[in-house]
Amino acid sequence: MTRIDANFTVCALLGQPARHSMGPAIHNAAFDALGLPLVYVAHDVAPADLAAAMAGVRALGYRGLSITMPHKVAALALVDEVDAVARAIGCINTAVNDNGRLLGYNSDGQGALDALARAGVAIAGRRVLVLGSGGAARAVAMTVALRGDPAELAILGVVKDELTDLGRDIATRTGKEAKTQMLDDATLRAALARAEILLHCTPIGMTPDTSRSLVPAELLRPELSVFDAVYNPRRTRLLNQAAAAGCRVVEGMEMFLGQAMIQFQLWTGKPAPAEVMRRIIEARL
Repeated sequence: MTRIDANFTVCALLGQPARHSMGPAIHNAAFDALGLPLVYVAHDVAPADLAAAMAGVRALGYRGLSITMPHKVAALALVDEVDAVARAIGCINTAVNDNGRLLGYNSDGQGALDALARAGVAIAGRRVLVLGSGGAARAVAMTVALRGDPAELAILGVVKDELTDLGRDIATRTGKEAKTQMLDDATLRAALARAEILLHCTPIGMTPDTSRSLVPAELLRPELSVFDAVYNPRRTRLLNQAAAAGCRVVEGMEMFLGQAMIQFQLWTGKPAPAEVMRRIIEARL
């Protein structure tokens, strides 16, 4: 890791200005709390300019990057080394500049696993059901397969090719089997009847359409632990209904916090000030 004895800059490569809202506030508060000489700034980078921006990161000595959509896949080919989990997922959301070498990581899936662990939900030896097959579901499911050691991993989704690719990639890249099926009422009922942990990784229930949930309330039972990757609102319809059913619930905000904490430690080599970062996220939500 680069020795932190100067004003390094951590920047976010962003395709959408709306994504600026929390990143700078969270990381700058964390840097200030530990007295670190770093600053986090946000940049809008068009896809056509991504390679030039990454070259600029090396030239300017930026310490590290948060990488958001739509750059997560393309950025993987522009770093010098990729962490095994990020390689398996197929995209990066974090980069560290180690004396001119860019190292790529994906903190999303591990952020979810860390959130579950903080809530006392253990993946190992449990039957896990993932809803969704897009970017968030892919990061979470692949990390669960690589690092979670579940007894069973099932994935339900609505995009057939995406779902097939995810199941195949889990098998080839992790050596684990994931049972993939198209999501409908029958498959959802059957999968939930077996599951011990539900990981919801679709946008359903996100602001502004907060009245929706993929999971009928009658399918929720106290033995089920329920995680929702949606973090706005903090308590989705799914989580409210799960809590009412007696389930242990884990908010998507905890995944958002977890992935930011991982980024902080990768950039600085220091444990992240979790409560400082949590307060910023809670205030913004």
